[in-house]
Amino acid sequence: MDPQTIGFMPAVELAELIRTKKISPVEYMSTLLVRIAELEPTLNAFAYLAADQAMDEARKAEAAVMSGARIGRLHGVAVTIKDHSDTKDMPTQHGSKITAGDQPVNDAPLVERLRAEGAIVIGKTTVPEMGWTGVSRSPLTGITSNPWRPGYNAGASSAGAGAAAAAGFGPLHQGSDGAGSIRMPAHFCGIFGLKPSFGRVPNYPASAADMTTHNGPMTRTVSDSALMLEGHGWSPFPRLHDA
Repeated sequence: MDPQTIGFMPAVELAELIRTKKISPVEYMSTLLVRIAELEPTLNAFAYLAADQAMDEARKAEAAVMSGARIGRLHGVAVTIKDHSDTKDMPTQHGSKITAGDQPVNDAPLVERLRAEGAIVIGKTTVPEMGWTGVSRSPLTGITSNPWRPGYNAGASSAGAGAAAAAGFGPLHQGSDGAGSIRMPAHFCGIFGLKPSFGRVPNYPASAADMTTHNGPMTRTVSDSALMLEGHGWSPFPRLHDA
């Protein structure tokens, strides 16, 4: 498949193709990374892109599928994490030179749960400094462009997540919202974003906005957001392939 088809493929379809061995996780990831490499210099959606690590995880995902091991609902599917959420193997910098290079020692619960369902974290998406503006730029990462018009505002603070979703940098992107930080970039970039009820997706470490900040999905389809919420481990429905 070509990079555009791969980039815009919904997670619900992609997960099934991987599960049924109709597409290789390695083929999928390498093709997606080609698309990102082509567009990222203009878009600037990533504060940190972990391409080599993503390929390593894709090879492990493929081995699991081929061996018949039990796999999760998001097995082999790419996901991005907002640069406010902790990742044990990637820096969490909050868009600020003050915290540039900061490396957490643990994954945030939402990251841990996505990975437990087989999702592959391909990088951290850009945010304005500490998430405190509605403009998609920061002193650390510069301007994140709206995919529909380069140089224009992609919204904030989940700017990179919204831009990455709209540009076809994979199907699943995590955002967080205190005063519109999922909803605004979703609106500006023409995607679906959901601010779930508080506690639906765990918020740890707690943000400076405390209980106003909710973590949620940013996707191109409602069904992908539903799948991603299930991947956070809070679904009231039976898990797929538990039998």
